[in-house]
Amino acid sequence: MKSLIRFGVSIEEKLLSRFDNLIDSKGYVNRSEAIRDLIRDMLVSQELTDKNAEAIGTLTLVYSHDVRELSEKLNEIQHHHHRSIISTTHIHLDEHNCLEVLILRGKTRQVQAIADNLLAVKNVRHGKLTCTTTGNTLS
Repeated sequence: MKSLIRFGVSIEEKLLSRFDNLIDSKGYVNRSEAIRDLIRDMLVSQELTDKNAEAIGTLTLVYSHDVRELSEKLNEIQHHHHRSIISTTHIHLDEHNCLEVLILRGKTRQVQAIADNLLAVKNVRHGKLTCTTTGNTLS
């Protein structure tokens, strides 16, 4: 079993009240769980500043399949990076628009470069990369 350490935190009453309301609305059972998640989030953010750190990313793209050769261009880029793209999901939003979610794995710099390459394709309407760590360094 992991050893737990208790520590005190000094905080303004109004700030603590807002924090308590926030964690309650998110379903946390106590402050400790919420604080642990905040600490982990900061550690992951710090880890991902290392361009050689191992990262997992989800890239969401929204585009119109009506744009000539856009799907082919996106597929071409994805095939070029097949070793880093673990999975893709393609959803038809309506008769014209598609949403695609890619799961990428590799060094932070590689994951970012692939995302940048896909997001820069002309006529991609919107996209966003979200990265996290593989979890190896978190307890």
